[in-house]
Amino acid sequence: MQSDASRVRARLKLDKKFQPCPAEPGDELYPNGIFIVNVTRLLAFIGTHAECFPVESVELTDIPNYGDDERLNEGAVSAADLLRPILLAEIAPGRYNLIDGHHRVAKARRAFAATLPAFKLRCPHHVPFLTSARAYERYVEYWNPKVKDLKSLE
Repeated sequence: MQSDASRVRARLKLDKKFQPCPAEPGDELYPNGIFIVNVTRLLAFIGTHAECFPVESVELTDIPNYGDDERLNEGAVSAADLLRPILLAEIAPGRYNLIDGHHRVAKARRAFAATLPAFKLRCPHHVPFLTSARAYERYVEYWNPKVKDLKSLE
């Protein structure tokens, strides 16, 4: 998902004291390769810092459809609350991935909705919720060249 790419992005500074976000039994996790985000803890953080994370309206057409809708539990899709914001995380400068709300997106697509409410988390807001130090270090290595490339295009 492409958006607000023109905003200046900062390089991440590797924090040698980074503490991974632990996963407790029952926590919802979003895996993207080695980058695993603790969605449960991230949503709790957003809930306690609501003033920092305004709900935005996002175009459904801006959320890529990788054919995942067919693999979702139909009962969960039917029960999905379209008023509950989905969660998008900036995984490269100006590019966001859906990390929570797959059932809501599927339901919205089936209902031909144009938009959904969303929390759009710019980097580095989601980084503290990575579940391993190795993933954190790799994310910093992954992110910084992308910021450098973006700045060279300006």
